[in-house]
Amino acid sequence: MSVSSQEERPAARGNRARPQLSLKGRALRYLSQREHSRLELERKLREHEQTPGELARVLDELQARGFISQERVAESVVNRRASRLGTARIRQELIARGLDAQTVADTVQSLRGTEAQRAREVWRKRFGGPAPDAAGRAKQMRFLAARGFAPEVIRRVVTGGDDET
Repeated sequence: MSVSSQEERPAARGNRARPQLSLKGRALRYLSQREHSRLELERKLREHEQTPGELARVLDELQARGFISQERVAESVVNRRASRLGTARIRQELIARGLDAQTVADTVQSLRGTEAQRAREVWRKRFGGPAPDAAGRAKQMRFLAARGFAPEVIRRVVTGGDDET
């Protein structure tokens, strides 16, 4: 392939005009990639709204048809993040996504029962075992705290207070 034909290719592709997607089309594209809350879609699509109220109508329609679901968003976040993060960090993420207080509370409540087990697994993957000194234990505790695990759970995991091996 000659140099001139390589240079022509991208230009030929760039000349093709893509059809402009509607708000609904853009929303469906986002939803096909992962679950989005209504607030997330509003943030992403606001700049593409051409007439006032158009975005709200599109989102209302998608929500009525079941394309937007707070429960599915919460479930998606938990499935992707729970193995690496504590309940506090997951709670923050759910709130940032604009989920209602009841959905966040229900999700957090369901995670509390497994927090010690999840913290222990994250700790084992990262450190492999107990620290030899107080400085090492402090480092391990900071690591788990940064991931949103509860202080009592962190203390039990790092000091070996609830070993289930």
